Amino acid sequence: MLWSKPRERFLSFCDQIEFKNILSLKSLIALGFVIAVIPLFLAVMYAAFGMRETSALGRTINSEVFEQTKAIRLVLQKTADIERKARLFVLLSDPAVRQPYEQHSYESTRASFKQALSALLKLHLDNKIALLVNELSEKENLIYQQIISSASENKFKLPVDEAFQGLRESSSSLSREFESYVDHEFNELRSQSESLEQGLLIKGAVLLAISFIFLVIMLAILSRSMRQLNTGIRRLGSGDLEQPIDITGPSDLRYLGNRLEWLRTHLMELEISKQQFMHNVAREIDLPLASIREGADLLANEAGDESSDARQDIARLLCSNVDKLKTVSEELVRYSQINSKPKTNRKETVNMQYLLESVIHDFQTRLQSKSISLKKLVRPVEISGSYDQLRSIIEQLISNAVKYSPTGGEIRIMLRDSGSQLELEVEDEGPGIEPDERSHVFEPFFRGKAAAYCEDNIEGPGLGLAIVRDYVVNHQGKVDIIDSRQDQHGARIRVQIPLTGKA
Repeated sequence: MLWSKPRERFLSFCDQIEFKNILSLKSLIALGFVIAVIPLFLAVMYAAFGMRETSALGRTINSEVFEQTKAIRLVLQKTADIERKARLFVLLSDPAVRQPYEQHSYESTRASFKQALSALLKLHLDNKIALLVNELSEKENLIYQQIISSASENKFKLPVDEAFQGLRESSSSLSREFESYVDHEFNELRSQSESLEQGLLIKGAVLLAISFIFLVIMLAILSRSMRQLNTGIRRLGSGDLEQPIDITGPSDLRYLGNRLEWLRTHLMELEISKQQFMHNVAREIDLPLASIREGADLLANEAGDESSDARQDIARLLCSNVDKLKTVSEELVRYSQINSKPKTNRKETVNMQYLLESVIHDFQTRLQSKSISLKKLVRPVEISGSYDQLRSIIEQLISNAVKYSPTGGEIRIMLRDSGSQLELEVEDEGPGIEPDERSHVFEPFFRGKAAAYCEDNIEGPGLGLAIVRDYVVNHQGKVDIIDSRQDQHGARIRVQIPLTGKA
């Protein structure tokens, strides 16, 4: 119940969608496919774009880090070289011992160091690394100035280890800072990749949700149209021709609805024609029958002496035939009204066990007159249906069984709940129904070969089983002639009706 109002509002929204009125079922299926595929395509394209962007960023960072690492290593190597050359130059501080090429070698190594620093500074460096590079260059300049200024005095102003300690510390700081920088860059790349992945998942989920919503809308439109078609067909099958059939949705389903509506109106016209025909026939029969019955009664009353026995027999025969024709006329009218007023066949909950016992009680006189025993296997069953029609079904089946059962015979009745439907079986010990007649016994006015063996010698109009079939169909059920049980030869009729009793 909580979902009924939102669902009605949703279906009302679907009714307001203009484009569905111009779409066919094929177009709607194609549109649904496109709507389902486009978000997936966009998700794949976004994923491909994200992967390409991440890959390009990774390549850029890797390239930059590689170039910077190579330059840093070269600077550190040149730092070690210049320290070694500077130490050697200091050790050979005596001009008598020092050779001219040694200063040239020191100057050359220093030029290479400066060139490596210049190359490193041209790269995209972090500010801290650039400051450390400049600090390393300044300390190297300080050492160089001390070495050059002390060359003429043959004495170095600072101890050798103390002079180069600062250079080594700057070199180590530069190496550590670069390692931290590399770690930071790769952490940033990993964070960006994770962020891109999370964004991809969110956007993909949103696209899939949009696709799902559109699919639900189209499925709601289609399912409602199919339910409307199913309801319309069921109403036609049950004989409910009062309500018009209105199908909304795709154009081809609405076309089917229009054809069903045409069929409904055509069936109504046929039903009205049948009603008029049956009533006209019954009226035309009733008037002459009334006159014949009056004449037969007068003939029977006038033939009072024993010499007029023949006339009395003729009068009784006429009365009997008139009664048969009257029964036929009444059955015709009754059969014609089965589906004429579906509103009067209001559905209600019927206790079938109680109804069956009530009908059996009404048949006790006929059962006792032929000494027929009744064997029952009855279980409690409740069903939603028309009380009068369900009672008529039971009465017709038991009446046929009594009619065709031999004197002293047995009738077996079974009523049970088989899970999803009611099952009612009536079996007698009469002549049975021939296999080639089973497909015709439910046709109006059909009389089988078994009528010749009927002990009651009562020839009915042949509408009993036809009425049973129509009443069972009105309850969405079915009635069949099935094989007799082992060592039995009578007729066995089974009625199956869904317990829901939905029309």
